[in-house]
Amino acid sequence: MKKRIFLAWILCFSWNAVFAQTGDFRFESGDLLFQDVDCGELCDAIEMVTKSVEGKSFSHVGLVYRDEDSVWVIEASGKDVHLTALAEFLGRSMDGTGRPKVYVGRLKEAYRTLNREAVAFALAARGLPYDEAFLYDNGAYYCSELIYDAYLHANGGTPFFRLEPMTFRNPRTGETFPVWKSYYDRLNMNIPEVEPGCNPGGLSRSERIEIVKRFY
Repeated sequence: MKKRIFLAWILCFSWNAVFAQTGDFRFESGDLLFQDVDCGELCDAIEMVTKSVEGKSFSHVGLVYRDEDSVWVIEASGKDVHLTALAEFLGRSMDGTGRPKVYVGRLKEAYRTLNREAVAFALAARGLPYDEAFLYDNGAYYCSELIYDAYLHANGGTPFFRLEPMTFRNPRTGETFPVWKSYYDRLNMNIPEVEPGCNPGGLSRSERIEIVKRFY
């Protein structure tokens, strides 16, 4: 019993520490959380072929949902699309000084009327499977694909962000990353080279958003 109480106290303390780093910043529904996740070779491969704002290396993105005083992140990760507590999201990946490896992007003022519909779309997608194949429009979602479709819907069917040809090749050698070969072999699929897609880095560089908070 004492051990459980101690672990709960540690968890509460660490989450409060994360929140303390937000200062006076207020998260808003529709904010985009760009995250540098340390997930090994796959994340490294993603980061090598995509450019992020200010030279960062973002491999994940989530959408903020504010419900009165509660703040959640809608994300496609793991098995499906789901809600994650903000503190849990921020605490997932830290730099060497203990700061969340996260930037907060916000639609420029002229576009913020789209946020309500985009968030509603993403909430309605909860429970849909994670898109392990990284193929657009196949009934499943990877992280940035969910954001793309949410704002496509909110914008009346006109693309708000851009789809670009995907690549799974090392830019230095021109060869497919071995980790992607193994990955798609397990799925018994061809690698979808040059198929349309999107990525967190590309979204972070969109001219339609501004970075309003840098945690690291």
